[in-house]
Amino acid sequence: MKIIGAPIEHLDFEEIDYWEEMKKIMEWSKKNVTSTFYICWASQAGLYYHFGINKYNLKEKMFGVYKHKVNNIKNPLVRGFDDEFYAPHSRYTTIKKEDIEKIPDLEILAESDEAGIYLVASKDHKMVFATGHSEYDPLTLKYEYERDLAKGLKIKVPKNYFPNDDATRMPVVNWRSHASLLFSNWLNYYVYQITPFKLK
Repeated sequence: MKIIGAPIEHLDFEEIDYWEEMKKIMEWSKKNVTSTFYICWASQAGLYYHFGINKYNLKEKMFGVYKHKVNNIKNPLVRGFDDEFYAPHSRYTTIKKEDIEKIPDLEILAESDEAGIYLVASKDHKMVFATGHSEYDPLTLKYEYERDLAKGLKIKVPKNYFPNDDATRMPVVNWRSHASLLFSNWLNYYVYQITPFKLK
Protein backbone atom coordinates (compact mmCIF):
# COMPACT_ATOMS: atom_id res chain seq x y z
CA MET A 1 0.00 0.00 0.00
CA LYS A 2 1.20 3.53 -0.77
CA ILE A 3 0.17 6.65 1.15
CA ILE A 4 1.13 9.89 -0.55
CA GLY A 5 1.67 13.48 0.54
CA ALA A 6 -0.47 16.58 0.82
CA PRO A 7 0.35 20.34 0.90
CA ILE A 8 -0.67 20.76 4.54
CA GLU A 9 2.73 20.76 6.24
CA HIS A 10 2.04 24.06 8.02
CA LEU A 11 -0.61 22.31 10.12
CA ASP A 12 0.02 20.14 13.14
CA PHE A 13 -1.15 16.61 12.46
CA GLU A 14 -3.98 16.88 14.99
CA GLU A 15 -5.27 20.02 13.22
CA ILE A 16 -5.93 18.18 9.97
CA ASP A 17 -9.61 17.48 9.34
CA TYR A 18 -9.06 13.87 8.31
CA TRP A 19 -6.36 12.99 10.85
CA GLU A 20 -8.61 10.52 12.68
CA GLU A 21 -9.37 8.74 9.39
CA MET A 22 -5.67 8.78 8.53
CA LYS A 23 -4.83 7.18 11.87
CA LYS A 24 -7.37 4.42 11.25
CA ILE A 25 -5.82 3.66 7.86
CA MET A 26 -2.29 3.57 9.30
CA GLU A 27 -3.41 1.34 12.16
CA TRP A 28 -5.27 -0.97 9.77
CA SER A 29 -2.16 -1.28 7.59
CA LYS A 30 -0.15 -2.77 10.47
CA LYS A 31 -2.10 -6.03 10.36
CA ASN A 32 -3.65 -6.10 6.89
CA VAL A 33 -0.87 -4.98 4.53
CA THR A 34 2.48 -6.64 3.90
CA SER A 35 4.32 -3.31 3.51
CA THR A 36 3.27 0.35 3.39
CA PHE A 37 5.21 3.01 1.45
CA TYR A 38 4.78 6.54 2.87
CA ILE A 39 5.76 9.45 0.59
CA CYS A 40 6.70 13.06 1.55
CA TRP A 41 4.13 14.48 4.02
CA ALA A 42 2.76 10.98 4.53
CA SER A 43 6.23 9.81 5.59
CA GLN A 44 6.28 12.45 8.32
CA ALA A 45 2.72 11.55 9.34
CA GLY A 46 3.62 7.85 9.47
CA LEU A 47 6.77 8.41 11.51
CA TYR A 48 4.80 10.60 13.91
CA TYR A 49 1.92 8.16 14.31
CA HIS A 50 3.90 4.92 14.55
CA PHE A 51 7.03 6.15 16.36
CA GLY A 52 6.30 9.59 17.87
CA ILE A 53 8.84 11.36 15.63
CA ASN A 54 8.05 15.06 15.16
CA LYS A 55 8.45 17.19 12.05
CA TYR A 56 10.19 20.58 12.11
CA ASN A 57 9.64 23.71 10.06
CA LEU A 58 12.35 24.76 7.61
CA LYS A 59 13.39 28.38 7.09
CA GLU A 60 12.59 28.04 3.42
CA LYS A 61 11.15 25.38 1.13
CA MET A 62 13.35 22.37 0.38
CA PHE A 63 12.80 22.54 -3.32
CA GLY A 64 14.77 20.92 -6.11
CA VAL A 65 16.74 17.80 -6.99
CA TYR A 66 19.38 16.72 -4.50
CA LYS A 67 22.23 14.23 -4.36
CA HIS A 68 21.93 11.39 -1.84
CA LYS A 69 24.13 8.61 -0.54
CA VAL A 70 23.20 5.04 0.37
CA ASN A 71 23.90 4.08 3.98
CA ASN A 72 23.38 0.32 3.80
CA ILE A 73 23.96 -1.30 0.41
CA LYS A 74 22.93 -4.69 1.85
CA ASN A 75 19.32 -3.65 2.39
CA PRO A 76 17.22 -5.04 -0.51
CA LEU A 77 15.27 -1.80 -0.84
CA VAL A 78 18.39 -0.04 -2.20
CA ARG A 79 19.78 -3.05 -4.08
CA GLY A 80 21.39 -1.91 -7.32
CA PHE A 81 21.53 1.76 -6.32
CA ASP A 82 24.61 3.75 -7.25
CA ASP A 83 26.70 5.04 -4.33
CA GLU A 84 25.21 8.47 -5.08
CA PHE A 85 21.82 9.12 -6.65
CA TYR A 86 19.38 11.99 -7.12
CA ALA A 87 15.81 12.57 -5.98
CA PRO A 88 13.41 15.55 -6.02
CA HIS A 89 12.20 17.21 -2.82
CA SER A 90 9.38 19.71 -2.32
CA ARG A 91 8.55 20.41 1.33
CA TYR A 92 8.56 23.03 4.10
CA THR A 93 9.24 20.63 6.97
CA THR A 94 11.83 18.02 7.85
CA ILE A 95 12.65 15.22 10.27
CA LYS A 96 15.81 14.97 12.33
CA LYS A 97 18.36 12.19 12.07
CA GLU A 98 18.91 12.05 15.80
CA ASP A 99 15.19 11.43 16.39
CA ILE A 100 15.18 8.45 14.04
CA GLU A 101 18.38 7.02 15.50
CA LYS A 102 16.66 6.79 18.89
CA ILE A 103 14.22 4.21 17.47
CA PRO A 104 15.84 0.74 17.32
CA ASP A 105 13.19 -0.54 14.89
CA LEU A 106 14.11 2.03 12.21
CA GLU A 107 17.03 2.23 9.80
CA ILE A 108 18.15 5.25 7.75
CA LEU A 109 18.86 3.84 4.29
CA ALA A 110 19.70 7.03 2.39
CA GLU A 111 20.31 10.70 3.13
CA SER A 112 21.59 13.91 1.62
CA ASP A 113 24.10 16.44 2.95
CA GLU A 114 21.78 19.19 1.71
CA ALA A 115 18.28 17.72 1.90
CA GLY A 116 18.72 15.57 5.02
CA ILE A 117 17.02 12.24 5.60
CA TYR A 118 15.54 10.71 2.47
CA LEU A 119 14.76 7.02 2.96
CA VAL A 120 13.89 5.26 6.23
CA ALA A 121 12.55 1.73 6.70
CA SER A 122 11.40 -0.37 9.61
CA LYS A 123 13.67 -3.34 10.16
CA ASP A 124 10.77 -5.75 9.69
CA HIS A 125 10.22 -4.23 6.19
CA LYS A 126 6.58 -3.40 6.95
CA MET A 127 7.04 0.38 6.60
CA VAL A 128 9.05 2.55 4.21
CA PHE A 129 9.28 6.33 4.54
CA ALA A 130 10.55 8.56 1.70
CA THR A 131 10.73 12.29 2.39
CA GLY A 132 11.26 13.14 -1.29
CA HIS A 133 9.36 12.60 -4.51
CA SER A 134 11.04 9.97 -6.64
CA GLU A 135 7.71 9.49 -8.41
CA TYR A 136 7.77 13.01 -9.90
CA ASP A 137 7.67 13.28 -13.66
CA PRO A 138 10.08 15.65 -15.50
CA LEU A 139 7.88 18.75 -15.24
CA THR A 140 6.30 18.42 -11.78
CA LEU A 141 8.77 20.76 -10.05
CA LYS A 142 8.36 23.25 -12.91
CA TYR A 143 4.59 23.28 -12.45
CA GLU A 144 4.93 23.65 -8.66
CA TYR A 145 7.35 26.55 -9.15
CA GLU A 146 4.97 28.30 -11.57
CA ARG A 147 2.02 27.64 -9.24
CA ASP A 148 3.81 29.18 -6.26
CA LEU A 149 4.86 32.21 -8.31
CA ALA A 150 1.27 32.70 -9.44
CA LYS A 151 0.20 32.66 -5.78
CA GLY A 152 2.70 35.41 -5.01
CA LEU A 153 4.76 33.18 -2.73
CA LYS A 154 8.44 33.86 -2.12
CA ILE A 155 9.85 30.84 -3.91
CA LYS A 156 13.32 30.26 -5.30
CA VAL A 157 14.05 28.40 -8.51
CA PRO A 158 14.22 24.67 -7.68
CA LYS A 159 17.84 23.69 -7.07
CA ASN A 160 19.76 21.52 -9.51
CA TYR A 161 16.75 21.29 -11.82
CA PHE A 162 16.78 23.80 -14.66
CA PRO A 163 20.06 24.04 -16.63
CA ASN A 164 21.98 27.02 -15.18
CA ASP A 165 18.90 27.75 -12.99
CA ASP A 166 17.18 29.15 -16.09
CA ALA A 167 13.47 28.45 -15.67
CA THR A 168 12.87 29.00 -19.40
CA ARG A 169 14.87 25.87 -20.23
CA MET A 170 13.71 22.28 -20.03
CA PRO A 171 14.92 20.42 -16.92
CA VAL A 172 17.20 17.42 -17.25
CA VAL A 173 15.86 14.31 -15.51
CA ASN A 174 18.51 12.52 -13.44
CA TRP A 175 16.31 10.58 -10.99
CA ARG A 176 14.16 8.34 -13.22
CA SER A 177 16.29 5.17 -13.11
CA HIS A 178 16.68 5.35 -9.32
CA ALA A 179 12.93 5.89 -8.92
CA SER A 180 12.10 2.85 -11.03
CA LEU A 181 14.57 0.74 -9.06
CA LEU A 182 13.26 1.97 -5.70
CA PHE A 183 9.65 1.06 -6.42
CA SER A 184 10.47 -2.24 -8.14
CA ASN A 185 12.71 -3.25 -5.21
CA TRP A 186 9.93 -2.39 -2.77
CA LEU A 187 7.34 -4.39 -4.69
CA ASN A 188 9.68 -7.35 -5.14
CA TYR A 189 11.52 -7.62 -1.82
CA TYR A 190 9.16 -5.90 0.61
CA VAL A 191 5.83 -7.06 -0.84
CA TYR A 192 5.77 -9.90 -3.38
CA GLN A 193 8.41 -12.22 -1.95
CA ILE A 194 7.14 -12.10 1.63
CA THR A 195 3.36 -11.90 1.15
CA PRO A 196 1.78 -15.18 2.31
CA PHE A 197 -0.41 -15.96 -0.68
CA LYS A 198 -2.99 -18.72 -0.31
CA LEU A 199 -3.86 -20.39 -3.57
CA LYS A 200 -7.14 -22.31 -3.88
